[in-house]
Amino acid sequence: MTSFTIHTVESASEESKAILEGAKKQMGMVPNLFAVLAESPSTLKAYQQLHQLFTETSFDAEELTVVWQTINVEHECTYCVPAHTGIAHSMKVDPAITEALRNKTAMPTAKLQALHEATLSIVRNRGNISETELETFYAAGYGQQQVLEIILGLSQKVISNYTNHVAKTPVDDVFKKFAW
Repeated sequence: MTSFTIHTVESASEESKAILEGAKKQMGMVPNLFAVLAESPSTLKAYQQLHQLFTETSFDAEELTVVWQTINVEHECTYCVPAHTGIAHSMKVDPAITEALRNKTAMPTAKLQALHEATLSIVRNRGNISETELETFYAAGYGQQQVLEIILGLSQKVISNYTNHVAKTPVDDVFKKFAW
């Protein structure tokens, strides 16, 4: 089996180099996911743009974490679960939320539980969420906008989770303490 290349700023194509340099400047490192995605500049750019757009949605840090980690755990992504645990810590998300998501236990609030369940249904049923599930989601205080924003987050996570499965992306050293 051929291993995927984990690019550096030096080994990346010109199209990917600028994104890797930006990541290194912003995060102090090039995450291994970015290093793998650098093989396809279009995919790296799409992932980066989807991530940016998702962080600009109506969701707060806890809700972003619920959507990301619900998808990561459901997709069994051993790279993204630790990475998003670290990201949640940096965003000051209550560790009880991350632990509940990682361990598949109930969310600490009914509203976050409704977000988790709606996200899970969308993932498991390929978007075919039932009217009853939507009504429960809406009753928790969410609306159609948030349904579409879950789909945006899912689009981002499909790129990362599936890439990590195919490439067997190694967890970055900074996230190893959050191994899952």
